[in-house]
Amino acid sequence: MANAILTPTAVTREALRVLHQKLNFVGSITREYDDSFARQGAKVGDTLKVRLPNQYVVRSGPTLAAQDTTETSVDLKVQTQKGVDLNFTSVDLTLSLDEFSDRVVEPAMSVLAANIEADAMNMYKDIYNQVSNLGAAATFAKVLQGRKTLVDNLAPLNGRTCNLNTQDNVDLVDALKGLFNDQTIVAKQNREGFMGRTAGFDFMENTLWPRHASGTETGGTPTITINGAGQTGASIIVANASSKTLKQGDVITLPGVNRVHPETKADTGIQQQFVVTADVTAGGTTVGVSPAIITSGATQNVSGSPTNTGNVVKVGNASQVYGLSLAYQKGAFAFASADMVMPRGVDFSAREVFDGVSMRIVRQYDINNDKFPCRLDVLYGYKTIRPQLACRLANN
Repeated sequence: MANAILTPTAVTREALRVLHQKLNFVGSITREYDDSFARQGAKVGDTLKVRLPNQYVVRSGPTLAAQDTTETSVDLKVQTQKGVDLNFTSVDLTLSLDEFSDRVVEPAMSVLAANIEADAMNMYKDIYNQVSNLGAAATFAKVLQGRKTLVDNLAPLNGRTCNLNTQDNVDLVDALKGLFNDQTIVAKQNREGFMGRTAGFDFMENTLWPRHASGTETGGTPTITINGAGQTGASIIVANASSKTLKQGDVITLPGVNRVHPETKADTGIQQQFVVTADVTAGGTTVGVSPAIITSGATQNVSGSPTNTGNVVKVGNASQVYGLSLAYQKGAFAFASADMVMPRGVDFSAREVFDGVSMRIVRQYDINNDKFPCRLDVLYGYKTIRPQLACRLANN
């Protein structure tokens, strides 16, 4: 009977199948830009510009007020390479595909998927909208507040996900058992401890959500103040930060700055939240913020500039660490993987693409040890495209 040798394509397809079913967050965000990297003869380098929607100002009255169209974009870089390196013996390569998957591919792809997912989840630091429930269990009311944030920011109805850390999932399932779902979903919820779909979200659970560690500035008695009137843009000048720090990902509010309706530009009366874009050390005088403060024009997002000498208020106590889940519409984030070059002069190489994830396998023969060193690689990138379409849920 002839040996049942695994072909490189079979190995790669099996690896992709396992990798895909392990991905959760990445699998629920936009991956529509991958083909731009993969097309033969149309290489885009390591960066793809993703065009954002145009915005305009509405005229009142009959007089023409022509305005220029200024298109904006964000850069999606595909430059992170991760992989798993294996060593097969000749015997390993004669196993059946199922045994090979259980013994070799499954654990290798599990750890690779976890690292890709954890990388992408760092995009939470780009999200400035947050429903804060620090030190308390997750509640359905807080999820609904997250939904309200997405609705207020005109997030499309389709493709909405509420991706929970494991503790938030426990709290919500316990609080909601039997409520708001049809009998089939409730039965699954009680059997599997999984939320299912409700409130317009597909609920998922993920073990990889990080906990956010905030800076030493105290939210209850803030000390950092605005230094200068009329400030706009992606950074603000501050004072009184001699002994206080802010961390990238900290959520803050600025005095006198409310969010406006994204289309009518009417003041909503609700304070705009900002996220700190880079660590601010003790004694720092400039704080990078997102979104950028824009007080007029088609892209206006706030009611006015921060009030001079007013307090910069951070969410949470000094150095507080808290859990995070994320509610989002898939257009908030993008993930792309690129086709890696196929080397020559090796035992074999193959490349497969499954649902937007491109993986390459390369194997070489080690004649001294009768082994087959093998590498599995994924080249990928991710980017927060429209942060207003996501909301952090801060609990516990």
